[in-house]
Amino acid sequence: MTIRTRLTLVVGGMLLAGGLLLLGITYLLVFQQLGDKLFISRTIGDGFPPPGAGVAGDVATQIRGEFRSDASLAVLTQGAIALAVVVALGLAFSWLIAGRLLQPLHRVTETARRIAGAPDRGLHERIALQGPHDEVKELADTFDLMIARLDKSFDVQRRFIVNASHELRTPLTLNRTLLEVSTEHPDAAPELRQLGRTLLAVNDRHERLIDGLLLLARSERAVGDHSYVDLADVVTHVAAQQQDAETVKLTAVADEAPTTGNAVLLERLVHNLVENGVRYNVPAGGWVRVESGTRHDGVFVTVSNTGPVVPRYEIANLFEPFRRLGTERAAGPGAGLGLSIVRAVAAAHGGKVFADPRDGGGLTVTVILPTAASSEYPT
Repeated sequence: MTIRTRLTLVVGGMLLAGGLLLLGITYLLVFQQLGDKLFISRTIGDGFPPPGAGVAGDVATQIRGEFRSDASLAVLTQGAIALAVVVALGLAFSWLIAGRLLQPLHRVTETARRIAGAPDRGLHERIALQGPHDEVKELADTFDLMIARLDKSFDVQRRFIVNASHELRTPLTLNRTLLEVSTEHPDAAPELRQLGRTLLAVNDRHERLIDGLLLLARSERAVGDHSYVDLADVVTHVAAQQQDAETVKLTAVADEAPTTGNAVLLERLVHNLVENGVRYNVPAGGWVRVESGTRHDGVFVTVSNTGPVVPRYEIANLFEPFRRLGTERAAGPGAGLGLSIVRAVAAAHGGKVFADPRDGGGLTVTVILPTAASSEYPT
C-alpha cells in the first residue's frame, strides 16, 4: 500500500476506535440513568405502585424493561449510524489531506523518474521545490545537490575525453605522415617498409580509437538538432558501402522507418551495427541481414549475423566500452567502442537497444527509436 493509503487507514482506524469508545461510554451512562427511580418518576408517575407490589407493580416492571430495551437499542443504532458517517467523512478528509501533504514527494518521484529515463539530458533538471523548510523540502534540496554534482562530474569527464582526443590527434597525424613518407621512399629497405606498414596499422588503430572516443562523448550529450530521418535511407546507404565485403553475404530489407534526430549519428549507429556483423562474422561464408521498419512502439533497425556462439550472460558486457567477446583489449580488429556508441546514440535519441544470441552462433541486435510525428513528415 502507498503511504497515502496507510495514512488514511491509520486516521480512519483512530476515528473508529475513538468513536466506539465514545459510543460505549454513552451507552453505559444512558443505561445507568434509566434506573427505577428515574423511570417511575418521569415516565409512570410518583403515585404508581413500585415494581413488585401486586399486579400494578408487575406491569411497571414490564414497562420499565421495554423502555430500557428500546432506549438502549435506539442509542446503539443511532450512535452506530452517526459513527459510520463520522468515520466515512474522516476517511475522505484524511485521503485528501494525505494527498496534499504528499504532493511534494510525488514531484520528487516524477523528477527522479525523468532523470532515470534520460540520464544525460535529465541531469540538467532540478526539482527546485518551493515551500516551508520541512523534511520534504530538505529531501528535495539534497536531491538537487546530488544531481548538480553528478552533472558537473559528467561534464568534466566529457570535456576531458574531448580535449585528450584532440590533443592526441595531432601527433598521430604527424606520425602517419612521417611513416607514409618513409615507406614510400625509393631507397627504403624492405625491412623498413614492412616496419612502416606495421606501424601504420597500429597508428590507424589508435586513430580509430580516438575517433570512437570523440563520437562516444558527442553521442552521450543531448541531441540539439532534430531533423526528419528515414532509417530506410540510412540502411540502404550503409549497406551499399559494405557491399564490397567478400567474406559475408549482406542482405538489406529497408522498409520505411521515419524518426527524428541527428542524421550523422544515426548513420553511425547503423554503420557500427553492420560493421560489427561483418567484422565478427567467422568463419568466412556467413551472412549479415539488416532490416528497418515500423512497429507498435516505434521504428526499428535490426541487424542479424552469423558468427561465434555468444553466451547470454555476456550480452550486457558487449555494450560496455573496450569490451569484446573472448578477447583482450589489445586484441581484435576493432577498438571495442562499436556497441557502446550504438547504445549512447540510441539513448540520446530517446530509444533503446537490446541484443539476443542466435541459435548456432551470432547475434541479433535491435534498436528501437521514437516514431516521427505525422506533422514532421516531409511533404
